[in-house]
Amino acid sequence: MSRLTGYITSDYINAANKLKKNGGRRRIIAYVESYDDIFFWRAVLSRYENDNVFFEVMLPSHKSLAKGKKTVLMNIMKEQQLGSNIIACVDADYDFLMQGATPMSKMIIDCPYVFHTYAYAIENLQCYAPSLHNVCVSVTLNDNITFDFVSFMQQYSEAIFPLFIWSIWFYRHNDHSFTITDFNQIINTGNFREYDTDDIINNVRRKVGVRIRQFHRQYPNAKDEWLALKDEIKSLGVAPADTYLYIQGHHLYDALIVPMLKRICDRLILQRETEITRMATHVVQKNNELAGYSHCLADINMVLRRNTDFFSSTPYQLLNRDLKQFIRQQQRADLPASPSKEVAPQR
Repeated sequence: MSRLTGYITSDYINAANKLKKNGGRRRIIAYVESYDDIFFWRAVLSRYENDNVFFEVMLPSHKSLAKGKKTVLMNIMKEQQLGSNIIACVDADYDFLMQGATPMSKMIIDCPYVFHTYAYAIENLQCYAPSLHNVCVSVTLNDNITFDFVSFMQQYSEAIFPLFIWSIWFYRHNDHSFTITDFNQIINTGNFREYDTDDIINNVRRKVGVRIRQFHRQYPNAKDEWLALKDEIKSLGVAPADTYLYIQGHHLYDALIVPMLKRICDRLILQRETEITRMATHVVQKNNELAGYSHCLADINMVLRRNTDFFSSTPYQLLNRDLKQFIRQQQRADLPASPSKEVAPQR
């Protein structure tokens, strides 16, 4: 069986679909990068299932535990598996913003059966600022949240946006003298303090300014190219106020969002526990209520990993456009054809 699954192609799935009784739904396999991606893409793709099609989300390799975008795309492209019945769903990373400047970028942009997050990674969408209030409520069961996540992330994004354009500029020039790691170190906020956000933003803005002035000295003739790149990046849907959606997802998740949520959730939990202690009429009642409340608390990472409240974000709207177009093509086709004979939907 393992030898057979290594040769599963879109045509193979097409033939299997034809064996189903009339009225049976067509199965479309969606290959993803890792276990963490399965739930995310299941939540996304389930919105496009109907009486005619359904998706099955899985990892691409039947021969090893290798994961990642390169593994997904290289394995299935080598076997010529992609088509109307097999698609790939991957993180965009910088490849979308590179706009075909690298082979990987060209592949995810040009291939009609590769769908990507538009945001850097699924973590960026899971950390979508308008959803973070609800994340805190899910974790703490306390809705008394006074922190403005949207405003803070907007200010942070606008502070890092000029350096973000430089980061894309370096990658488009295949110049590794300024890497994503270097970029992450500069935009790092350090210890999060919810009542000291102005100082946090000002410090990030200061560090960004220092490095940009350095680049101006090193690349005095790059101004016009940088301005043109900034306009192009904006035209791709990247707004300065949403830059955080396009920086490295693991850095955003681990270095900023989780520490910020932990600080705020700890305060909310303490607030609720203080309230229980104050209202309890005796020690036994207090201990029972505190134990019951503690039992209901959720893990921040678990809630974030299952957060799907990003459907109003710009990256998802672009992904939504692509998936709707793909589904419309499936509905128009009487029978799925092989990849070489299909009309590729415009991305």
